[in-house]
Amino acid sequence: MHRHAAQGQPVERKLAAILAADVVEYSRLMGADEAGTLARLKALRKEIIDPRITRHRGRTIKLMGDGALVEFPSVVEAVECAVEIQAAVAARNTGIPADQQIRFRIGINVGDIILDGKDIYGDGVNVAARLEGLAEPGGICISRVVRDQVRDKVPYTFADLGEQAVKNIARPVRAYRIVFDPAALPTTMQPESKSFSPRVTWIAAAILLLTIAGGSWWLMRTSQPPAPASAQALPRAVEHMVSTAGFPQGAPAPSLSIVVLPFANLSGDPEQDYFVDGITEDLTTDLSRIDGSFVIARSTAYTYKGKAIDVRQIGRELGVRYVLEGSVRRTGEQVRVNAQLIDAASGAHVWADRFDSDRAELAAMQNEITGRIAASLSLTLVEAEGHRVEREHRTNPDALDYTLRGRATLFKPGAHENNLEAARLFEQALKLDPTQVEALVFLADALVSDVLDFWSASPAENLARAEALLDRALTLDSNRATAHHAKGLLLQARGRFDEAANEFRMAIALDRNLARSYRALGQMRTYVGHPEEAAPYLLQAMRLSPRDHSLGVMQFHMGYLNLVLGNDDAALEWLPRARSTNPEYSYIHLTLAAEYGLRGDPAAAQAALAEAIKRNPRYRSIAGAKAVMATYNNPLYVAQRERVYEGLRRAGLPDE
Repeated sequence: MHRHAAQGQPVERKLAAILAADVVEYSRLMGADEAGTLARLKALRKEIIDPRITRHRGRTIKLMGDGALVEFPSVVEAVECAVEIQAAVAARNTGIPADQQIRFRIGINVGDIILDGKDIYGDGVNVAARLEGLAEPGGICISRVVRDQVRDKVPYTFADLGEQAVKNIARPVRAYRIVFDPAALPTTMQPESKSFSPRVTWIAAAILLLTIAGGSWWLMRTSQPPAPASAQALPRAVEHMVSTAGFPQGAPAPSLSIVVLPFANLSGDPEQDYFVDGITEDLTTDLSRIDGSFVIARSTAYTYKGKAIDVRQIGRELGVRYVLEGSVRRTGEQVRVNAQLIDAASGAHVWADRFDSDRAELAAMQNEITGRIAASLSLTLVEAEGHRVEREHRTNPDALDYTLRGRATLFKPGAHENNLEAARLFEQALKLDPTQVEALVFLADALVSDVLDFWSASPAENLARAEALLDRALTLDSNRATAHHAKGLLLQARGRFDEAANEFRMAIALDRNLARSYRALGQMRTYVGHPEEAAPYLLQAMRLSPRDHSLGVMQFHMGYLNLVLGNDDAALEWLPRARSTNPEYSYIHLTLAAEYGLRGDPAAAQAALAEAIKRNPRYRSIAGAKAVMATYNNPLYVAQRERVYEGLRRAGLPDE
């Protein structure tokens, strides 16, 4: 700290971390229930906010009716305090109607401040206040200097929001959003240790993702199930969720929900389908970046390709309010796109337009289409970061063409040959343009998929190459959700499931509609022994992609997690559904045999067991089943499977 004279008055200055917090929609809350809002806000300050500020050595400078300004001697303490507050407040809001919840925005900056008695002033304070205004409800926004000082000291990742022009600050401020999952953080004070416990209640995680989805799911309460065989290995089962794979019938669609149907190819050349599909997929990704949007995944949207459609029926089937459809005509280097946005409830056209461009300007055209849709719905469009690299580095059109071909091939279900051909096309793209981020990401994705699907003859080489590709892709564009998803797959293939889960969380933070990452994250929570935390992620994946080619796998995981938690009624809701969706998946039949064995239904158990052995002869004994599952050898996951093996013994399967 130092002081100097200014106009005859001593001025004290020092460097400090400043946290600014504000209550979201404070005026509306007060208008609806003034006394109740004040009482709840007072309780939050007393029970959650003030104790954490004290714990992290903060000094509350001032309290306003709807916010606070706090000074910290350490920027790490400021960030940890902010994250703990947001996690605890999110937990407190569980079960409270959304329009009655008290939520905060928080901004953090480090800067030189002026002390005036107990108050503080200066640009350091002003920037913190502006950053708070940029934060999402329940979120934390920080300056670049904060990010630089804490990035290797806290277990969070940071989403780059770019340069922000803020009021009364001469220069733009580089802002970042702290990416964290409130449901995966502790919500109670632990005075003796700052280490985070990863355990949360199942229902808290469920409420979090129900809020993200913006829709309603049917919750069924069950009585407390029998204790599992290993009380140390398995947590106490709590509420479980039973739902259809699609949107609940009669429930209202989220206000900003949309499906992008595959655009029609009007070029007269079926070989151009890959090009048209690429435009469709990129528009799906761009629309996901509209704040508050809910966008159906491409894997479900493409089940309608080439079919006569009724937009009102699609709206009912998928639970969406809007349908985007259109056509693409490519003639040489020229591209014409017609697009129309339709109200799924009435069938009326909300907006329609035509766009002409050349092949080299596809990214700009797609951004324009997305922007027009956003304007038609009176929304604020978040910058399409997925095309930031293409704008800064003019992509070779032929490299883009190879990338689109590769992506279309990679997403075809099934055969190993598709992976090999996709990889070849991505390699061609990278020869023409080594900075083509999509090609880097999806080549890595193809290499890792070869390993996960047991196709690769050289898994170690595949994974090493994939890691190098992803390192380069993330250096070029750290905010590419698909890159973080692919890195999660890479870590999964290496058995580093907790790290993989963090990458999938990052992907979801960057693209809240990425169904693949929700599915993968749900599977990871099961693999590391936390099935009670898996269900919300799997349900959200099914909500985003109710006709996904992996639907049977997700239904199976829902059945499996209910089986190991002792929720046998729910397990028998999901496992037969999974068998109908994907009858070739042998482990579904085996798990169903175990469930019937536990329920004392020997005839059904024997029938399911016969189907499992027919598809995989290694299931002729429990030892064989254990050998098949040896890849996933986390101790908690191994302990969970004991209930499966007990059911198989009751079904008559020998140990050896």
